[in-house]
Amino acid sequence: MLRIAVQAKGRLFDETMLLLSETGIKLESGKRLLLLPAKNFPLEVLFLRDDDIPQSVADGAADIGIVGENEYAEKKKNALITKRLGFSKCRLSLAIPKEVDYKDISWFNGKVIATSYPEILNDFMKEKNVTADIHIITGSVEIAPSIGLADAIFDIVSSGSTLVTNHLKEVEVLMKSEALLISNPNLSDEKKAILDELLFRIESVQVAEDKKYVLMNVPTENIDKIIEVLPGMKSPTIMPLAKVGWNSLHAVIDEKRFWDIIGKLKSLGAEGILVIPIEKMIL
Repeated sequence: MLRIAVQAKGRLFDETMLLLSETGIKLESGKRLLLLPAKNFPLEVLFLRDDDIPQSVADGAADIGIVGENEYAEKKKNALITKRLGFSKCRLSLAIPKEVDYKDISWFNGKVIATSYPEILNDFMKEKNVTADIHIITGSVEIAPSIGLADAIFDIVSSGSTLVTNHLKEVEVLMKSEALLISNPNLSDEKKAILDELLFRIESVQVAEDKKYVLMNVPTENIDKIIEVLPGMKSPTIMPLAKVGWNSLHAVIDEKRFWDIIGKLKSLGAEGILVIPIEKMIL
């Protein structure tokens, strides 16, 4: 049995649960227990605060965990980055009141900075030879300047709307963050095998992201030209139709490319174009 530590609530919880569901792992719906076993896979989910996940994995209380890169970098625990998951993306940035005239990082000398990530900030300030007073806050860091508690903040930024609401502006991006799958460095061979199967499923889901299965009827005389503008994973599937001179062509493409090439496909005689979403893809 492999134990995975997962954030107990929030956006990372939602996206992690969606990922596990897409990999075919079924959990008891509606139950919010501290430890929840899967019904069809040798996995149990341990729900924790996000900042406790690196420690739990390093200590072996959990075998693996899904955590934000920001928390992983801040805690500096002995856990391995096994896979970058590509969701829950954000950045850690320094922000100051929007009316302040900011020129460069030297502005922060002698200033008070409120943050929940003192280790990351301290390392950055040392690297830049800046001396600032780091004030540790848990909770609503963004209000610190407006109540006179700090001159600036260092915090997570996603859309930036929270900064705007609190009359702040982003001036330095220290790191970009995404969800990580981390693991204990001393897993048994049995647990490594389960982890490998989980990674295989995750990768199958990720490969299928933003991919579409496209079917169309094409004139035989233009197949080569259509293939040039519509490449598949290796080569498209082509099957003759009952109508002489026509074929059915099937291919996998990136969704973002489809609208760029639809005009070319139609000009080459493609008809009956059907676009189908892909849930999983095994390479």
